[in-house]
Amino acid sequence: MTFDSTRRACYTGYVTQAIVNNLAPLLFIVFQTRYDVPLEMLGRLVLLNFGTQLLTDIVAAKVVDRIGYRRPLVLAHVLCALGLVLLAVAPAVLASPYLGLSCAVVVYAIGGGLLEVLVSPVVDALPVPQEGKAAQMSLLHSFYCWGQVAVVAGTTLVLALVGPATWYVLPLIWAAVPMVNMVVFLRVPMPATVPDEHRTPLRALFGAPAFAAAALLMLCAGAAELTMSQWSSLFAEDGLGVSKVWGDLAGPCLFAVLMGLGRVGYGLFGERIPLVPALVCCGALATSCYLVAALAGNPVVSLIGCALCGLAVSLLWPGTFSLAAARFPVGGAAMFAILAVFGDAGGASGPWIAGAVAEAATGTGGFLHHLAGLLPGDGGAGLRVGLLIGTVFPLAIVVVAQLYAFAARRRL
Repeated sequence: MTFDSTRRACYTGYVTQAIVNNLAPLLFIVFQTRYDVPLEMLGRLVLLNFGTQLLTDIVAAKVVDRIGYRRPLVLAHVLCALGLVLLAVAPAVLASPYLGLSCAVVVYAIGGGLLEVLVSPVVDALPVPQEGKAAQMSLLHSFYCWGQVAVVAGTTLVLALVGPATWYVLPLIWAAVPMVNMVVFLRVPMPATVPDEHRTPLRALFGAPAFAAAALLMLCAGAAELTMSQWSSLFAEDGLGVSKVWGDLAGPCLFAVLMGLGRVGYGLFGERIPLVPALVCCGALATSCYLVAALAGNPVVSLIGCALCGLAVSLLWPGTFSLAAARFPVGGAAMFAILAVFGDAGGASGPWIAGAVAEAATGTGGFLHHLAGLLPGDGGAGLRVGLLIGTVFPLAIVVVAQLYAFAARRRL
């Protein structure tokens, strides 16, 4: 086997991560109606997912460069498959359905965290000219988007055919993807990790202002991407009154398609486009999309804002990885792990904050309730307020990207 087979397995690894990150939010409406789970607790599942991934990233940062890539990649796929099976089974067998959902989320989140730490440095270590690495990274991350498209479209259509009562077949179907890719990772060649004596120490990374700016970019990128993608399905159905099938296809599915096209586009033409100005433009466009989704009175226009946000955030995560890899070329898997920690922290906190704000806006009295009354109607869901507050995440990207450029110009 050649490294091309390794690259393809890494592509499927990101498809697997897309499955574990996006399947449960598509079932939020089922969990809400079948198990009477409120919005804040649904948001807590997202927090639990990315919080567990964050802790996994921290542990992996200490060990991956020492033990190699293969064993943790195989373990990651086993845990993703097991977690998906538990998602189907645990709510029915445990005394509390929410406890069952939480247990499943923790198991597959450990697998997802390992994938986030491992897949990017593996592809970065494959033999590609330095000037093409940013494009390769963007192309790799596009497969997360295509996995998200497949999950959203496949889950939505199957759920429409079999009905919400048999939702549990969906996690079992999707569990086949990590199981097959686990077998592939047992065989493909793996690049060597960066030895301890050659790797930039974490202390040196944290002491560099450019790396601190990159970490903040990852935090904001995770929050900006996941807040919209995790809540757009429920926002379309509860907040905009769109049917689940059309809401999912026009919201999170189109979001993922445009995010994937943005990453593929940069993968094909990225060598001609400077990264930092591109990130600033992406942050500005994402800010506009959040405002349109939250403020537009027409449901179609709101959905367009949700979907176009996918294009806006497409470059944020892989672009930040590429910035850091170019500035610190021997950072090793530990550097990617630390960046993933910040990305997952944003992915955990952003959707949870939006859900908590939405829940508070549905109460009586208070600033958030008053703000909800000033916005177009959303069926009492409060999600317009949550998305409006979420505007702070892409707006921060515009500022932090320019801080990174300042630090990088001075080699700080």
